[in-house]
Amino acid sequence: MSTLAVFDAKPYDIAFLKANASAEHSLVFHEFRLSPETAALAKGADAVCVFVSDRADRCCLELLRGVGVRHVALRCAGFNNVDLVAAKELGLTVTRVPAYSPHAVAEHALALLLTLNRKIHRAHNRVRELNFSLSGLVGFDLCGKTAGILGTGKIGRITAQILRGFGVRVLAYDVFRDEAWAAANGVSYAGLEEILAQADIVSLHTPLTPETHHLIDERTLALIKPGVFLVNTSRGKLIDTTALIKALKTGHVGGVALDVYEEEAGVFYEDLSGELLQDDELSRLLTFPNVLITSHQAFLTHEALTQIAQVTLENFRLLQAGQPFLEGTQLA
Repeated sequence: MSTLAVFDAKPYDIAFLKANASAEHSLVFHEFRLSPETAALAKGADAVCVFVSDRADRCCLELLRGVGVRHVALRCAGFNNVDLVAAKELGLTVTRVPAYSPHAVAEHALALLLTLNRKIHRAHNRVRELNFSLSGLVGFDLCGKTAGILGTGKIGRITAQILRGFGVRVLAYDVFRDEAWAAANGVSYAGLEEILAQADIVSLHTPLTPETHHLIDERTLALIKPGVFLVNTSRGKLIDTTALIKALKTGHVGGVALDVYEEEAGVFYEDLSGELLQDDELSRLLTFPNVLITSHQAFLTHEALTQIAQVTLENFRLLQAGQPFLEGTQLA
């Protein structure tokens, strides 16, 4: 029987993979991340299953190939942590889960926006301490505001549609425009600079590529409408954190809601409550009253975790059977 070694396995990963596994699936779970230092522990496995913080660079892939691994299965959509060129050269196949409940991420983006705007997190903490004062909790109506959606893939489109339901005017930016979808949903495409100048809310939904790295930086932040609310549930490196902190300190940015961060590894998904946070920029972000951060949890719904498990395990079964992977899931 073939074995799938699951790295960076959290309790919810283990629960959903086990719940969707069949007798033909042999699963070995490792709580630690995949890296060149841990790759040897995949010995005996035909495939490894990794997440966004696992490190599958050339060195790691060479070590995996050396211990007999034939396949790398990403249980996420993003793949910037995998050296696909090296994987092809080494004869390793790579798959991902390209779509797992885009509603989960879109809804989390709106939850962040609503919480930050109406200061629900602050109000909740006050009330638990019997402080029922409303001072400092003033927000704004979403209805009538303008939102800029940067990236109109599945998640970006759903986010735009939800915002339209709030009566928000939506401008969208994407190098590949879906004009039919835009027309059907009352969305208008526009240039990046035009959107930044007009939008009261900017929500990021683009993949991380060399072109989108630090899409929001000192230059684009200077173009952005004063007082803007910025939401990022996509990839941390879309935002230059140093430039963002500067814009927050000057008050140019009115609020920031992040589910992702530039340097997540070793921080997000971990319990550091008894330690000192070594990341100075993340520590600084956490001091702003108008910054809300969650730990890359936008995907964390029952539906999304079920889809991730099912696609990952079905591709593992197809690997064992020598059959083509599910359509749209193979990267290398």
